[in-house]
Amino acid sequence: MPKSALGNATPTGVTPKRPLDQISPSTYGELKPFATPSTTSSTDEGRGSLRTPKTRRNLDKQSLDYALRSGLAGGLAGCAAKTIVGPLDRVKILFQASNPQFAKYTGSWFGLATALKDIYHQDGARGLFRGHSATLLRIFPYAGIKFLAYEQIRAIVIPGKDQETPWRRLISGSLAGVTSVFFTYPLEVIRVRLAFETKKGARSSLVDICRQIYGERSFAPPKSTSSAALQGLPSSGGTAPNMAAPSIPERVTPRSGLANFYRGFSPTVWGMLPYAGMSFLTHDTAGDILRQPLLAKYTTLPRPSSSSDHDKPPPLKYWAELIAGGLAGLVSQTASYPFEVVRRRMQVGGAVGDGRRLGIFETTRTIWFERGLRGFFVGLTIGYLKVVPMVATSFLVYERAKLWLGI
Repeated sequence: MPKSALGNATPTGVTPKRPLDQISPSTYGELKPFATPSTTSSTDEGRGSLRTPKTRRNLDKQSLDYALRSGLAGGLAGCAAKTIVGPLDRVKILFQASNPQFAKYTGSWFGLATALKDIYHQDGARGLFRGHSATLLRIFPYAGIKFLAYEQIRAIVIPGKDQETPWRRLISGSLAGVTSVFFTYPLEVIRVRLAFETKKGARSSLVDICRQIYGERSFAPPKSTSSAALQGLPSSGGTAPNMAAPSIPERVTPRSGLANFYRGFSPTVWGMLPYAGMSFLTHDTAGDILRQPLLAKYTTLPRPSSSSDHDKPPPLKYWAELIAGGLAGLVSQTASYPFEVVRRRMQVGGAVGDGRRLGIFETTRTIWFERGLRGFFVGLTIGYLKVVPMVATSFLVYERAKLWLGI
């Protein structure tokens, strides 16, 4: 048998295959080497978004890569949220800190509108964003650390779906909020002092404010040693002391310097525990409700094929995410607002009155004597008007940024 015949022979029962020499040249151009269905993502084609991982893999939530991406997403979310509510934040600080020029406007929606109008007429649009540069300087690391810490703490506290309880969510959010406040609180004090200034002819720069806060001294009120000392008369021993010797805590407590940048830190921590905890708890709980089978077809988007976390729930639609975030802000603001009022008064303590730095209990007592229980909720209506869009925007941008960054 000729060799060519042997080469073309086909065993019985076997379907002949198409020889390579019969494939047209145009067919070669259609072949795409190394392309497999698992390495392409149709959801990313033509979208123009940030490139996401092409392979479906689980990113370790405690890895440096995941931490940096979640921190970046959180920082962007915080800046977007604060920019939207910048004017309202300025007026709220003036109301909370009992600025003499704006105290008459508190307690009504008309007062809010009038305060905004007065600031605009006095300083223009820039006045509505007074201190906003310091706000962005603070909020990017603050929000970035908060969301980063929440992801890391949550991965430790809630290692599996069967351990995801409201209490664990609350603890994760509270610890994340305290962590972020500790690292960024001095920037918050500077921002509040910038926003508190209203006199047009005596505006201070960022450097001036820092020097002013650093140089402010705290002093204790006079303590008399006897009834004679109260009147400035000599005591029975022949001496004329009109003040008691300072106690050991008074001698060792810093009266000025870096400690001034942590004014109001104690009420901030106490307020952050319910604020951040209730914020994350309410958002996650509302998200679970909106993802229930009866609502999922109206509230959720298809799960991205490039998602790195197979256990992650499908993303919510824009309006559903805004609802979950708005509810989170509403609940968290109500739970923590009294602490926020005390904190604001402590932060501006060196700019009003006799300049003495007050403690948390003394500040609380002062607010109670001035306005009673209502004094702890001054500006709460503005707080609601501000916090609902702010927290809603924050969670929306954060969740979308996580998708863009492939986490």
